[in-house]
Amino acid sequence: MEDPPSFEFDAGQWVSVPFGPKNVRAYTIASTPAERDTITLCADVAPGGLGSRWFRSLVPDQVVEFKGPLGGFTFDFADTRRPVFVAEEIGIVPIRSILMSLRERADTRPAMLLYQARDRESLVYDAGFTALAERGAGFVYHPLVTPDAGVLVAAVAHHVTSTDGVVAYVAGGEQTIKRVREVLVSRGMDRKAVKWERFW
Repeated sequence: MEDPPSFEFDAGQWVSVPFGPKNVRAYTIASTPAERDTITLCADVAPGGLGSRWFRSLVPDQVVEFKGPLGGFTFDFADTRRPVFVAEEIGIVPIRSILMSLRERADTRPAMLLYQARDRESLVYDAGFTALAERGAGFVYHPLVTPDAGVLVAAVAHHVTSTDGVVAYVAGGEQTIKRVREVLVSRGMDRKAVKWERFW
């Protein structure tokens, strides 16, 4: 960060990067609010669009302007319900920031992550989540390598057997969010207990 020298945001928020008067792109912050003088963004460059080309063209020390923080897909640390995180592809980014924030706070509440990516290479942050799960402290991690988002929905139905005292955070494509929400609501979860962030 240069101006301002530090940047305050909540885990799960994003910034808007302008590419012109009518072209802006949103990128979620992957780092945690504890790192205020540097922020990390993560983007899927596979689509090859305007934003993908911009990311590929970046060079060290290049100045990047952005607006933010923006977005309400944030974690309520005062909420005592057990969180279930569901991420499809690049939707993992805000959830990664939230999970790392929980770790930094030494918050050991039980939590579950179900994360689907189209191939092993696209399963970003997998090693970190695996290490976090191996430490115990109530964190359970279910990585899914498949191009079929239906497998993710089925995994939610399989692993979330009870919604009593549970809050869900779902990020990914619109159809996957809708299907996951339907599964959870059918299990008795209040629709307001399903927080979501749509990426496409």
